[in-house]
Amino acid sequence: MDVMGDKATLLETGRFVQPADFSESTGDLSQPMDRDETGEAAEEARQLLAAQSGDVEAMSVLGALLLRRGDLDGAEPHLRAATAAGDRAAANNLGVLLHQRGYAEDAAGWWRIAAVAGSAAAAHALGRHHRERGDEPAAEYWLRQSAEQGHALGAYALADLLEHRGDTGAEQWMRIAAERGHREAAYRLARALDRRLGPEGDVGDDHGAGAEAEQWYRQAAARGHRRAALHLGAILERRGALKEAGRWYLTSAKDGEARAACALGFLLRDAGDTESAAVWWLRAAQDGDGNAANALGALHAERGESQTAERWYRAAMDAGDDNGAYNLGLLCAEQGRTAQAEQWYRRAAYAGHREAANALAILLLQGGDTAGAEPWFSKAAEAGSVDAAFNLGILFAGRGEEAVALRWYERAAAAGHTEAALQVGIARLRDGDEAEAERHLRCAAGGGSAEAAYRLATVLDARRPPVPAHSLGEPVHTEKSECEEWYERAASQGHRRAQVRVGMLAAARGDVVEAARWYREAAEAGSRNGAFNLGLLLAREGSDPEAAVWWARAADAGHGRAALRLALVYARRGELAEGQRWADRAVALGPAEVAERAARLRDALREELSA
Repeated sequence: MDVMGDKATLLETGRFVQPADFSESTGDLSQPMDRDETGEAAEEARQLLAAQSGDVEAMSVLGALLLRRGDLDGAEPHLRAATAAGDRAAANNLGVLLHQRGYAEDAAGWWRIAAVAGSAAAAHALGRHHRERGDEPAAEYWLRQSAEQGHALGAYALADLLEHRGDTGAEQWMRIAAERGHREAAYRLARALDRRLGPEGDVGDDHGAGAEAEQWYRQAAARGHRRAALHLGAILERRGALKEAGRWYLTSAKDGEARAACALGFLLRDAGDTESAAVWWLRAAQDGDGNAANALGALHAERGESQTAERWYRAAMDAGDDNGAYNLGLLCAEQGRTAQAEQWYRRAAYAGHREAANALAILLLQGGDTAGAEPWFSKAAEAGSVDAAFNLGILFAGRGEEAVALRWYERAAAAGHTEAALQVGIARLRDGDEAEAERHLRCAAGGGSAEAAYRLATVLDARRPPVPAHSLGEPVHTEKSECEEWYERAASQGHRRAQVRVGMLAAARGDVVEAARWYREAAEAGSRNGAFNLGLLLAREGSDPEAAVWWARAADAGHGRAALRLALVYARRGELAEGQRWADRAVALGPAEVAERAARLRDALREELSA
């Protein structure tokens, strides 16, 4: 028998047709190879004439053309005739035709003939046939034959088989298939490399694996692989290349990838284009993406369209996204529908949603059910909820179990919780561990806690060399220290004690205007010390009536020294009864040295009045 033709010649003439229904993504049967339709009718007529004159190659090509068109009845006699004459491409395509008709065993017979004659495509088809029937040794043999001849589908199918077995040789063949242009192989190779990286594609120390994964994603995406385009977009977004990320998300989304449409929506929202974002979220949500449905729900909730928001949250929940139930709980809680909020929180919490568990615990705690709240706080905290860990700290601190509370505070602080870091800092100060206290206070202050900034400033302030006693208007030092910078940060956030302290430090520098500004801000916010100091400043500047106003405010708030100052003011004015009244108030308010001075003044005023 003749050797069924030269492979290179057959590839050039298009006489190889891939096995029917083998898809690139799964390695299963696919449609015959595409060719340009331009002039196909003329080509078919030419091949028909040649076939009728006995040209074996023309019979094979004509059969392939008809098979590709779906004309099985027209293709079969030409393929059988060419196969009988020893054409291996025709034998392979005859197998494809029989497989499409449902005659799998007959197809395998012809594939075997073509494969033995050296057809890589037939060896691939035969390997897939054996794998589908559970004969993995035979499948591996034929797939290896195909792969070693340079057949991309054969290399991919072999890699898939070896990967299924856990064979370390799988990646080598997956790489070979990818290098030969197999897009699914390129995607799967990229995914395998991705799995070696940290969470969210963090390359850690393995920068090479990250770069290579991106390269294969690019290759697969460029060949139209929509999931590869999605992953490539995510990599680029993390890197900050938002325009390019958006282009790949758009490519993937247009090909029907709902997750890409959702991601594109978030990119557009962050860019300020909410309307376009909503369009892509709608498209993704309609394709069953729960995250997109949640995003739509949140968008409508922000607009006050609660019924529409609820509808989308329910759609997210129906899509299997537990955030839908959690968001429904939030929506109901905002509307005061506590019973319904609890119902939705429970649903999400039982499904493992940690923030829902924390929200449920808070709801129960607000209702007085401490015993019911604690296990949900614990469940959320153990699942990684930082807020829940902090809330457990509050819960145990409220019971007086300080050691247990501190453990939960430390856990939350280690995860970056600002208020938890403050509580740990306070506890360490109480224990005398100033270095550890400072570390936690710096974390909390850096996270925006005004109280932490104030306490950190007091720690640093205590280390400064002694300075002369506060003397209004007399400069003592001119440069701001680190502690003053922290006081100012706390003061700018509205911390009243910090405002008073900043005012005192400004006064010590001789900056009376700055001191008055901070004292006034603290006083107007309700600080009695701020009001007292502002009164001192005004009195020194000669504004006694206004000073008296602020001292009266401070005294009414319980400031003994302010009451004593008022007593002296009224005594000097000759308003002895009013002076005696404020002296009595100063005695009652204290502290001891103030009470002693106020008592002497009161007695003197009493004698004067009775004289």
